[in-house]
Amino acid sequence: MQRNQSQSRRVVMAALGLAALLAVPVTSAAAAADTARRGIAMHGAPALADDFAHFPYVRPDARKGGHVRLGELGTYDSLNPYILKGVSAVGVREFVYESLLARSADEPFSLYGHLARTVTMPEDRSSVTFHLDPDARFSDGAPVTDADVVFSWQLLREKGQPFHRSHYGAVARAEVPEPGVVRFVFHTNDNRESPLLLGLMPILPKHRIDPATFDRTTLVPPVGSGPYRVAEVDTGRTVTFQRNPDWWARDKPTGRGRYNFDRLSYEYFRDQTTLFEAFKSGDVDLRLEDDAGRWADGYDFPAMADGRMQRAEVPTGWPAGMTALVFNTRRPLFADRRVREALTLLFDFEWVNRNLFHGHYTRTESFFDRSDLSSVGRPADARERQLFAPFPGVVAPAVLEGASRQPRSDGTGRNRDNMRRAVALLREAGYAQDQGRMVDVKTRKPLTFEMMAAKRAEERLFQAYAHNLAQIGIAVEIRSTDSAQRWARLKSFDFDMIQWTWGASLSPGNEQRNRWGSSSVAAQNSLNFAGVSSPAADAMIEALLAARERPEFVSAVRALDRVLLSGAYVLPLFHPKGQWLAWRSTLRRPDRLPLSGFALDTWWMDAP
Repeated sequence: MQRNQSQSRRVVMAALGLAALLAVPVTSAAAAADTARRGIAMHGAPALADDFAHFPYVRPDARKGGHVRLGELGTYDSLNPYILKGVSAVGVREFVYESLLARSADEPFSLYGHLARTVTMPEDRSSVTFHLDPDARFSDGAPVTDADVVFSWQLLREKGQPFHRSHYGAVARAEVPEPGVVRFVFHTNDNRESPLLLGLMPILPKHRIDPATFDRTTLVPPVGSGPYRVAEVDTGRTVTFQRNPDWWARDKPTGRGRYNFDRLSYEYFRDQTTLFEAFKSGDVDLRLEDDAGRWADGYDFPAMADGRMQRAEVPTGWPAGMTALVFNTRRPLFADRRVREALTLLFDFEWVNRNLFHGHYTRTESFFDRSDLSSVGRPADARERQLFAPFPGVVAPAVLEGASRQPRSDGTGRNRDNMRRAVALLREAGYAQDQGRMVDVKTRKPLTFEMMAAKRAEERLFQAYAHNLAQIGIAVEIRSTDSAQRWARLKSFDFDMIQWTWGASLSPGNEQRNRWGSSSVAAQNSLNFAGVSSPAADAMIEALLAARERPEFVSAVRALDRVLLSGAYVLPLFHPKGQWLAWRSTLRRPDRLPLSGFALDTWWMDAP
């Protein structure tokens, strides 16, 4: 679920705590016994007791009301977020549809009973059984039944997004042992995340969906069981959600104190500049900022000065994730790791950070930076080395010892030492400088490629990088694309280099297959943009999925980190220390932040 969308999509994802996270070690076999529980966790037991009244990071008596307006880049042409065709409006999955279990934004990866009041799971996790809450209702008043659950599983497995098909294809059969109870039996029990992924499966109304037309785009407002209904649609421009006052879960522990705005609207903009101007003028109420330059000097405007707007860097317990320039290794140019390493040497972070971003960023060194899952600064332990044994040489020695770091410079913009090293690597790869150009020695073709930009901030960064490349004779073309063009090219991997952000969590799981697994290299709509096809990476992913205890899980994740870093599949960029947030002063939030940091679903609006 982790695409490189605009800031308001990140608002929604942060609000709902959708990143998969890690829990505490198993405390006893009894905790995982085949007994109905209110909550389950990826590793060990969930933090909250079965009789908890509400999530600890919400204000249970928060005021209901108000209209919050958010901004979104691009456009949309569908209200179906579960299919390959079209671009779905933001918010539909998050606010209209619900899952059997609800995620806590305050724990690494714990789920609590929602549409399913309780869940039963044997210790070996070979199956999972959900006991539906008899109060659960769709917005049209129809009860949520076991037939809806089985229907959703079958439909998404056959016609959903690739990750749906992968997750739900792990189920061998679904059983209904009694009304209101659904049991899923897995083909194997080697993926301990599978029961939790079934718990997060969106439940669709069987009585309102025709399977024959499900995989077609639609603008018909959908029916779900969530806290909001789609109220207004202006195709490609705005979408508005209206709070359902009869939402079945408004007084349930997982719903109390959440989803407090009467209306949420998303207005679509073609570029970040226009979107930010809409925020400054008061047409957008809240934004997560992702541009350090704008954060440093763009917020000096009247509404901020006189207190109508506020801003803050919000702390977060999440890993930083990986924002990077991505080498599409499907392209012959980038198939050679030496070329990728050379191009990485030519990126001058110190100059870029000081001149473009006012020094606000920290260099990203790991795919799980800012957490104990990072391999950087830690020698590989015995478990990791055992995992690497079938793949000799796949991990670089410095990476194995935790001593590898991204290239440094003096920040002058003339990165001479790194340039010499880059030229030497390119010479090894069959390139040479000829009359000011870097060319293939055999074909005499120049070394050149295209960088596909999605927004102005990316263009600025690409231009700075292109300047460095030009100093050794590499010419690049920077091509700006609109949202529709970009997604069409991304779906078919029709690009040389892009900037992308893969969000990270404290409990990486099945999504790693979609990002780095060999099976996803040719899968349309996968997030394996780098084209990673590595038996070693596949093995590390399987190891982290099979881990039962935290120590072996952490070792497997660090092992995957080392394999990816050694492969030089991406050019790591940078990350902020926290979340940059700006909002209209009439908005309020609880004093206590969850582990995820910002959570929109806990906010409310002052009375007018």
